[in-house]
Amino acid sequence: MNAKSAGLVAQLFSIIFAVGIPESFSQTNPPTYHQLGPAKATLYKPDTGPAPHVGIVVMHRTANFLAHSPCTELSARGFMLLCMNPRFDNNETQIRWEDIALDVRSGVNFLKTQPGITKIILFGHSGGGPTMSFYQAVAENGPAYCQGPNKLVQCGNNLAGLPPADGIVFADAHPGNPVVGVLRGNNPAVVNEHRPDRLNPRLDPFDPKNGFNPTGSSTYSEEFKEKYFKGQAERMNRLIDEALEKLRRIEEGKYIYPDNDVVVIPRAGGTFAGGGGSANLQQLDVSVHRNTINPHKLLKNDGTIATQIVESVRVGNPDLAEQNASLDQGTKILTIKSFLSANAIRATHSLDEIDWCSSNNSVPCAVQAISVPVVFTAMGGFYFIRDNEIHYDLSASPDKDFITIEGATHGFTPCVPCESSPGQYSNSFKNFFDYVASWINARF
Repeated sequence: MNAKSAGLVAQLFSIIFAVGIPESFSQTNPPTYHQLGPAKATLYKPDTGPAPHVGIVVMHRTANFLAHSPCTELSARGFMLLCMNPRFDNNETQIRWEDIALDVRSGVNFLKTQPGITKIILFGHSGGGPTMSFYQAVAENGPAYCQGPNKLVQCGNNLAGLPPADGIVFADAHPGNPVVGVLRGNNPAVVNEHRPDRLNPRLDPFDPKNGFNPTGSSTYSEEFKEKYFKGQAERMNRLIDEALEKLRRIEEGKYIYPDNDVVVIPRAGGTFAGGGGSANLQQLDVSVHRNTINPHKLLKNDGTIATQIVESVRVGNPDLAEQNASLDQGTKILTIKSFLSANAIRATHSLDEIDWCSSNNSVPCAVQAISVPVVFTAMGGFYFIRDNEIHYDLSASPDKDFITIEGATHGFTPCVPCESSPGQYSNSFKNFFDYVASWINARF
């Protein structure tokens, strides 16, 4: 981007933010746009109070986070926020997972140059959780973390010398797109990738005979669920093996293309928050991964904290049946390299027997190699509570915390369909950001 183009982009962003951000956030320190190599960023500073000494980097795998809610909410609570889009924003097809760490690095380095900033925190919401945890694991351990015979894709030595952050906030982080988007999101009833209209009826999650409810939450038998989870892993492994074989032929110069090819995965896509594929049983049957195994903290709507077995209050989504059967919403269109890098993981069971470290896009793998303070937050109106308990249990950090926000959606707002009385979860948004701010202030 030349200087003239960059100036036009900055001018456009200043107009967008002046119009789109509430007055309370645009009085004295409107956000400023910055081009950081191939990444884009907006810098938010507090309007009032002392100059911040903590800078927070917010970024996702592909989503537009330039005006994400943490940017305004946490800057209003006294922090400096750098909200970023990676080089692959809105482009899952071309993503090279390992390269995103270079964009996080540019954000960390940029914040380090800001006057008064002495501590850097990474904020990983949803797919930002795998993004930030991968970065920190490599920063603390070097490229050896993401290299080895167990890895589907090897990272390069260009990831050496990443500056580590001082802490990580995981905001309803999922385990990684390979898990929620393909492994748990694919429909294992597909027996022929070229004929997704022909299904094995014994594994079809949208057949009422198997427990599907077209008007509400579904209820599947334990026998069906076990066959389903194993079937999902078997299909994923087949897709991986086919992709690896094509990649081998490319590298030997024996393939129809010299560089890459398209990978089409029918009945596995999804167009909803959280990145989950449209055949994810967690979103159909609320009993799947419904609760924590052990007692943990629950931040209630009135601001009090209870320690208990925490259950999701989410409701089932029968609309997934229509999505799953469609091309536009139910089909993932990737490439060999984007699939293996950002969307593939080995498993024998999609819930409980996953080779977490076969993919570099994996929170459960990364947290085992991270030593800085971490907090895992789960949203009580969504389906990542049990996953975040797994993240917490596997975390090697000596300073780790885990809390669920009662009745919150994946975007931190109240889950109205989850309510049993009006306004039952009305404070979820404020409660979440207040807790995060307190956690950071207590440590940094």
